[in-house]
Formats: sequence, structure tokens, C-alpha cells
Amino acid sequence: MKKFALIPCVMLLSACSLIPEYSRPEMPVSTNWTGSVLSDTNKADSFGRQAASEVAWKEFFTDATLQDLIQKALDNNRDLRIAALNIEVARASYRISEAELLPKVDAGVSGSGQRTPRDLSQSMPREARTTHQYNANLSVTAFELDLFGRVRSLSQQALENYLATEEARNATQIALIAEVANSYLVFLGDRKQLSLAEMTLDTRQKSLNLIERRLELGMSNELDRAQARTAVEATRTSIARYTRLVEQDMNALQLLVGTSITRSSLPGELDGISLVQDLPIGLPSDVLLGRPDIMQAEHALKAANANIGAARAAFFPRISLTALAGYASPALSSLFEGDSRTWSFVPSVAVPIFDAGRNQANLDASKANRDIAVARYEKAIQSAFREVSDGLVARRAFVSQTDAQQALVDAADSSYRLSDARYKQGIDNYLAVLDAERSLYSAQQDLILVQVQRLANLVSLYKALGGGRF
Repeated sequence: MKKFALIPCVMLLSACSLIPEYSRPEMPVSTNWTGSVLSDTNKADSFGRQAASEVAWKEFFTDATLQDLIQKALDNNRDLRIAALNIEVARASYRISEAELLPKVDAGVSGSGQRTPRDLSQSMPREARTTHQYNANLSVTAFELDLFGRVRSLSQQALENYLATEEARNATQIALIAEVANSYLVFLGDRKQLSLAEMTLDTRQKSLNLIERRLELGMSNELDRAQARTAVEATRTSIARYTRLVEQDMNALQLLVGTSITRSSLPGELDGISLVQDLPIGLPSDVLLGRPDIMQAEHALKAANANIGAARAAFFPRISLTALAGYASPALSSLFEGDSRTWSFVPSVAVPIFDAGRNQANLDASKANRDIAVARYEKAIQSAFREVSDGLVARRAFVSQTDAQQALVDAADSSYRLSDARYKQGIDNYLAVLDAERSLYSAQQDLILVQVQRLANLVSLYKALGGGRF
């Protein structure tokens, strides 16, 4: 048993690590937001100096129906469930790698019996013999003394992979929240388009009925009726199209939410949706380095860096210990009596002499993988910087575009009303009315599209800033 006391002492020597010192790469983007978004970064908001990643999603998505959809998605979505299970796999893998740092001690009890026939007996006088042996012992098999940090490097790599998997799950959750919100906005937009088409059909049908009555009185002509009928049928086509889109939007929401939903459970209206406009935005380093996908990329970089340490350690000797201590006796009754103690201690050393360049190739590959991880980390930052910059630019532009589109709708509505009045008074033909009505309908459709796009941009900006607390 005294031999086992040497193992912890030797383990204290295994503090050596050949992992290169990690240094976070410098951000490959500007140190500040540029252009027209500069004024946005200094804007005061309702969250004060709170970081965007600290804004809970329920504080950003305040609509009750949308909150319910997001919560159901977080509870039932299969992609998110797979991401969570991947964390469990990575956590178990890390625990396995970490266990390699400590010896594996097994306890065993065994017994054996053997009969030697008289003709093979070596004893004198020759006679058949039956022998028994019983053993009880503790054993350590091929425990590697991690003098050069190979096992420790692999354990560090497994830890970083586990942490990267956790961040991947967070990124998946943020993406899911944004996807549910965007799908719901598209659904509300298409439903509003359907409602607009139905109201337009009612208006155009009334115009057709009026023209037919005027035709009977000789106050109109067949061309006016044909043009009015064309407008009616065109609107029927729009109704069929948006009816299909609304049903498909429902299917998309059900897939994301992971459970069945009905139209009655979605009473919201596009005009009633409000999202937080003024998200807290600081310097790029504050915003981007907190994004889960960038943190995932950095953990992957650290894992690749740790793998270099394991590849370097392969050039040095590997020392393994196999030890056994216990009791052995020819009789079970006397197994723990008298001088029945037994032990064995078998150290081994493997020194790499010739491997045809295998170790060097592994080291070169690990360094190349580290460089690839650096490039992916830098690309993730550059992509995130662009997403935030695009979102900030679009946020201001959509406000102006919405105001301009609303003004266009108002102007088109006035033009339609004037044209309709002039037609009823016999001053203009129906073509002018039809043209004004088409312009109004098109402007109203575009306004709905801009409303959806403006809200979707806020959702995308929230996601680009790193989401928030769950």
C-alpha cells in the first residue's frame, strides 16, 4: 500500500503545460460605429446604462400574444431541445476527459481452483493434486503521469468545447425568439393585407354595381363596366393569394412553436404591435463580444489552442503506472490472515524515437486548426459588426420611410375621393377613378409592408446586439 502513496506525490509534478499562452485576437473592425448611426449610440433610452444583452426578451417583446408564442417555442421547439441535449453530451465528454487526470482504482475479488492429474504432478510421491487460490486487491491500471500536460491539455480542450456548446445553445435560443417574432409579424402583415383586399373588393364591387345602374340609365358605357369588373376580379385574386399566405404563415408558426395554434389564439393586430425602439448601444467591443455566437467562436479558438499543447506533449516521454495491492491465499478462510499480503508495481516509459513525422504532422495540423479558429472568430465579429451597423442605419431609415409612405397613402386617398366625385358628377370618365383607386390600394399595401419591415428590423437589431436574458 505504501507504493500507492507515491502516486499523489508524482501527480504534483504534473503541473507542466505546453499549451500556448492564449491572447484574444484584436477586433478586426472599427472601434466605433460610423456614419449615420453615430447619433443613435448616444441616444438615451429607457434602460439607462444597462447593456443590450441584459434586456430580457419580455421587456423587448411586450405584446402578450407574442410573449405566449415565444414561451411555447422555448418550451417545445425541437431545434432548441436538440441544442440543449448537445450540451449534455459535451458536459459528459468533459467529465470523461477530466477523469483522466486521476487514477482509476478498481477493487476485485477472485477465486480459482485447479486439479493436476497424477501423471503431470511434480510432487513426490506422484499423486493428483487440487489447488485453490483466492485474491482480494485494489488496482490501478496504466495511469499516465501527466508530466508534460498532454491529458490536461485534452481536458482543457473538452472544457472549451463544452462551453462553446453552451453558447451555441444560447445563440439558438436567441435565433428562435427572433424567428418566432418575425414569423408572427409576417402573419399579422399578411392578415392585414387580406383584410385590406376584402375591404377593397367591397369598394370595387359597389363601384361595379353603381356603373351597372348608370349603364341601365344610359349614363355609362360598356368600357366602364368592363374596367370595373377587371378591378373586382383582380382583387379576388389578391384575396385568394393572401388567404393562402395567412394559412402558410400559421403553419410556419406552428413549426417554430412546436405545438398546435389556432387563429383565435392570435387576436393581435399589426397596428397594435410595439417593440422597444431605443436599445442601449455602446462601443462595438461591449456589444459584439457579448454575443453568444462570438463567445462560441472564442471558446472554439481556445479549444484549438489547448489541442496544440496536447500535440506538443506527444514529443515527450509518456510514463504510465500499473499497481496492485491486496491479499492472496490458498484458502478463503485465511485470505486476510497471516502473511497473505501481496503487491505489484509496474512503471513503464514510452519514448518516441521514430514515428515517420506523425507527431510533427499532428502539431502542424493543430496549429493550422488554431489559425482557422482565429479566422472564424474574426469573421464572426465582422459579420456581427455589419449586422448591427445595418440594423442601426435601417432603424432610422424605416422611420422616415414609414412617415413618407403614410403621406403617400393620404395623398392617394384624397386623389381617389376627388376622382370618384368628378366621375359621379360626369366630369371625368371611370378610367381616372380606376387609376386613382389602384394607386391608393398599392400605396396601402406598401405601407403594410413597410410596417412589417420596420418591426422586423427592430427584431433583427435586438438579435444582432446579443439578444437578452431568458
